[in-house]
Amino acid sequence: MSPTAVGILAVVAFLILMLLRMPIAVSLGLVGVVGFSYLNTPNAAFRLIASDFYNTFASYTLSVVAMFVMMGFLAYYAGLGQKLYSVAYRIMGRVPGGLAMSSVLACVVFGAVCGSNPATTATIGSIAIPEMRKYKYKDTLSTGSIAASGAIGAMIPPSVIFIIYGTSTQISVSRLFLSGIIPGLLLALFYIITIWILVKRNPELAPIQLTETGEYKKEKIEAEGLLEVGIVFVVSLGGLFAGWFTPTEAGAIGAAGVLVITLIRRQIDWKGISLALRATTRTTAMIMFLIAGATIFGRLVAVSRIPFALATYVGNLEMPNIVIILITMVIYLVLGTFLDTIPCILLTIPIFYPVIVEQLGNDPIWFGVFILMVSSMGVVTPPVGINVYVVKGLVKDIPIETIFRGVMPFLLAAFILTLLIIVFPQIATFLPNLLLGP
Repeated sequence: MSPTAVGILAVVAFLILMLLRMPIAVSLGLVGVVGFSYLNTPNAAFRLIASDFYNTFASYTLSVVAMFVMMGFLAYYAGLGQKLYSVAYRIMGRVPGGLAMSSVLACVVFGAVCGSNPATTATIGSIAIPEMRKYKYKDTLSTGSIAASGAIGAMIPPSVIFIIYGTSTQISVSRLFLSGIIPGLLLALFYIITIWILVKRNPELAPIQLTETGEYKKEKIEAEGLLEVGIVFVVSLGGLFAGWFTPTEAGAIGAAGVLVITLIRRQIDWKGISLALRATTRTTAMIMFLIAGATIFGRLVAVSRIPFALATYVGNLEMPNIVIILITMVIYLVLGTFLDTIPCILLTIPIFYPVIVEQLGNDPIWFGVFILMVSSMGVVTPPVGINVYVVKGLVKDIPIETIFRGVMPFLLAAFILTLLIIVFPQIATFLPNLLLGP
């Protein structure tokens, strides 16, 4: 059997194992070891396991993941999500559909601190959905806006997904962080406009417009600690962009700053710290195992020469660049329906990066934003859509079909923005080129 055929068979085997509910990291590693053993020797494959697992867990570059994940969980257990939602309500609450718009803003800010799509969706959703239902918002709008908005935070720095993409492709994490700001804010704006259009066309979706009087008058903003955490956030990322800190140092400063401020403000107790540390350990270990498994799988892909065969095939097609990118977009959308963003990116980078970036000459920063946009659309796309199932866990009485129906207008908005990023790559590359040079 040819190496390329072995590589293709390995991809199919991975998908089958994943559908059989084997953990993704184990599936990637197992298929990688078996395939590498076939193409080389079993001894070489087992040496590969030892070296790749050690190099992953001992990587100084990847230690930044633990720091930013800890920062997010400390913010989560300190209850900053509730405060962010209160501030967002004061900004958008009196606009028709304002509670849904407030949810979008809260997801952007909390997602930037947290860096996890499901955690952002669960945190803001647990606060916002009961409020929207209290004010008779239709379930499609309340659940759809939360499920879709939970994925925006992955675009805003510090994004764990950008860190993983950067370390996998040897691209500057600082440039990737900057590249996600404009697309992330534009996506939030598109979602707010989508809510406005939906409510304008059908006022029944959000029948009650909130005012300063009545029940909400007694709900004052309790934003203690938000300003200080915001300052820590700006110092951490500002120092990273200015070159004062490495990504790991910036993450450590951010995590330590959030911990100190929330302790001083008595917003978190020792139980909360313990829960945050446990959650950080679980999440970081999961990500590291995924990266180690994907690294082994990536070595199999490399020796099977799939990227070379794919690049040769694409070169012979004589298709325009944009057509190949659109085909890649469809593939990522399909994969995103049953794969979470991190494993999706880890699985596909060894295959598509050499073709899209090295063969076709596209900007690697732009490609990172592109695949993150498309993969994030997958977390709300049927039939899986992990964010949709997170929302379903919050509101068990709402049918899953209702939530999927609610996210469709937001999927359309995200699709339009993705097309704009394809046509105008400067949306992603302008800010890093402006601040850090081309």
